[in-house]
Amino acid sequence: MLRVRCLRGGSRGAEAAHYIGSGLRGAFTGWVQRTFQSTQAAAASQNTCAADDKATSPVPKDCLVCSYNEWDPLEEVIVGRAENACVPPFSVEVKANTYEKYWGFYQKFGGHSFPKDHLKKAIAEIEEMCNILKGEGVIVKRPDPIDWSVKYKTPDFESTGMYAAMPRDILLVVGNEIIEAPMAWRARFFEYRAYRRLIKDYFNSGAKWTTAPKPTMADELYDQNYPIHSVEDRHKLAAQGKFVTTEFEPCFDAADFIRAGRDIFVQRSQVTNYMGIEWMRRHLAPDYRVHVISFKDPNPMHIDATFNIIGPGLVLSNPDRPCHQIELFKKAGWTVIQPPVPLIPDDHPLWMSSKWLSMNVLMLDEKRVMVDANETSIQKMFEKLGISTIKVSIRHANSLGGGFHCWTCDIRRRGTLQSYLD
Repeated sequence: MLRVRCLRGGSRGAEAAHYIGSGLRGAFTGWVQRTFQSTQAAAASQNTCAADDKATSPVPKDCLVCSYNEWDPLEEVIVGRAENACVPPFSVEVKANTYEKYWGFYQKFGGHSFPKDHLKKAIAEIEEMCNILKGEGVIVKRPDPIDWSVKYKTPDFESTGMYAAMPRDILLVVGNEIIEAPMAWRARFFEYRAYRRLIKDYFNSGAKWTTAPKPTMADELYDQNYPIHSVEDRHKLAAQGKFVTTEFEPCFDAADFIRAGRDIFVQRSQVTNYMGIEWMRRHLAPDYRVHVISFKDPNPMHIDATFNIIGPGLVLSNPDRPCHQIELFKKAGWTVIQPPVPLIPDDHPLWMSSKWLSMNVLMLDEKRVMVDANETSIQKMFEKLGISTIKVSIRHANSLGGGFHCWTCDIRRRGTLQSYLD
């Protein structure tokens, strides 16, 4: 039986709602936050094993898509492309997510290619990474190359594109379903086009394919006066729950979610708002539980260099960005590990991320991890845990904003749906 859910409204409805409710925006934001607090409180008071009793649809026999967590044996993966990557225009949402020392870089190169020599080296590094993954028995798929320098215009904004380097940002696999994230940067509005050929192939194999509501990315989605002048400003704003994205419409990047079977963890960030989180919570219920967690992070954007789950009950937790809800995991018997300080040099350009990409690792299974060849400290940490390290250097690829976890999206892992938090 084919079931179709229809959502009424659209961009005109959103505009009308914004016009009528412009004076109530503060109250609405408070309602969203209270909704999440009450939702989590109710979940805590119920039997958390209830979801285990619910039947889930079996994965079709020939379906190529099936992944429930970050550590089951990896069989197929999408690896991003650096080809034709362009620096995003220096818009308000980009400014809010980047460090002040790089603002001049964005002002100079926004809308144009990343430095050609650097890009060439990044491309070569990712090609080597793909070859090593294949050598480990993993099937590797790549998105289509696209000219990201082409300018486009919608009724609400105009921009150039960015890249298809980080499939983790735009795709989330939950079971046999691929969810396309709506994104929050205007430069990434059409990023999905690079993946459509692959997703259609997976759909034809039996996978579910869901596209989250596409935001208009109108000016109302962003706080145009977001006050950033220093790191201290960022800390104060994050502590107050203020971000550059508003609650005008749902938005989220897939990389703000991280999976552990029936439990999926997410942070409210500069690119993921409460409406986006609530959409995901409703969409995945009742078989999956979405938990909002937060960190002492002045610039939250993507969870996997802050909180990276690497095994059943085993998580890397960034010591510079402690998790406010860490006791939840400790009470559940999880082992919380603080990774060592990254070794990446201060003079190496990181235009879109921090040095903590060192913990942004990709688990091939519970006993194998892909880690940067230059990060000897974290290699030793994994070896003490009994996890073999597969060493690859992607220093130049790091500059584009991601580590191994960011550069990939695991399509199929050999495993079953389980609960790890009960």
